[in-house]
Amino acid sequence: MNKFLTLSFLPTSRDLGLLILRLGFGVYIILAHGLPKLMSFADRKENFPDPLGLSSPVSLGFTVGAEVFAAAFLVLGLFTRLSAAALVFTMGVAFFGMHNGVLIGEGNGELAVVYLLAFLVIFISGGGKYSIDSKRSS
Repeated sequence: MNKFLTLSFLPTSRDLGLLILRLGFGVYIILAHGLPKLMSFADRKENFPDPLGLSSPVSLGFTVGAEVFAAAFLVLGLFTRLSAAALVFTMGVAFFGMHNGVLIGEGNGELAVVYLLAFLVIFISGGGKYSIDSKRSS
């Protein structure tokens, strides 16, 4: 009965789980958030939110850098922890700076927190054995 309740009869793989996490969240943030910002950079650069006081173009540049380039490295498992750190920071700024730390209700930052938590897990765990980083360290 315990095997059934805990599903311990199924094989486990932390490395496969990390790969799925990297691919799922990395590809999705690129496609749904990063590329749209990159493609409309010229139109957005003067009006992009600037919660850190760096200027709108610089804030947009850092956001695109994280959501496109750091996310692409994350997908590949190259410089995984550094890429995840950039994404954690970006999602932290989005949640606290843009959504005022609000989880529920109008204007909430729920999606930013979900991304933040996923990228935090990758930052803490690393890319796993199915990453370029693991091949480079062998």
